[in-house]
Amino acid sequence: MRAPIGDFDDARPAADCLDLLTGPVAAAVRAWTGPVPADQLLYVDTDPAIADTAVFVEHHGPALLDSSANCVVVVGRRGESTTLAACVVRSATRVDVNGVVRRHLGARKASFAPMDTATGETGMEYGGITPVGLPAAWPLLVDAAVIDLPWVLVGSGRRRGKLILPGKAFAQLPGAVVLEGLGLPVG
Repeated sequence: MRAPIGDFDDARPAADCLDLLTGPVAAAVRAWTGPVPADQLLYVDTDPAIADTAVFVEHHGPALLDSSANCVVVVGRRGESTTLAACVVRSATRVDVNGVVRRHLGARKASFAPMDTATGETGMEYGGITPVGLPAAWPLLVDAAVIDLPWVLVGSGRRRGKLILPGKAFAQLPGAVVLEGLGLPVG
């Protein structure tokens, strides 16, 4: 099947590719319920050497930048309390860590989580972290602009492969909170 976005000729339902996903992502796909049917979660195989957004878009075309999102792990701190959360923003933007994230988490200080924390706590590879399969107790902050997209390309939990799903599916993920202004223009 051809992917609804990008130049991917071999898009398959993610449920048919569980062996290509990390454990947490495969479990989330297997347990998928909600208004967006599971067969609308698609998997496309991609080269892990070009997983980073800038290189990926350079290889697959700049139009994909407007249909893709990044998922980053953040940590909020207030006194002795630490909160891990994930943020999903369009790839052409950056996460407003010091504004929207900090306020939403009620943190005095917020920052991107160290790589070993992000990978260790998610069970996913750095450069492939996806909101599908994150720890259920985590807040998942999703920029409203992502929800408005018909289809979104996002990591698959590994550097190899990507998931494509309807933007509205992000709102049905565990812990999802849709926020205006989470993604800021780059530059």
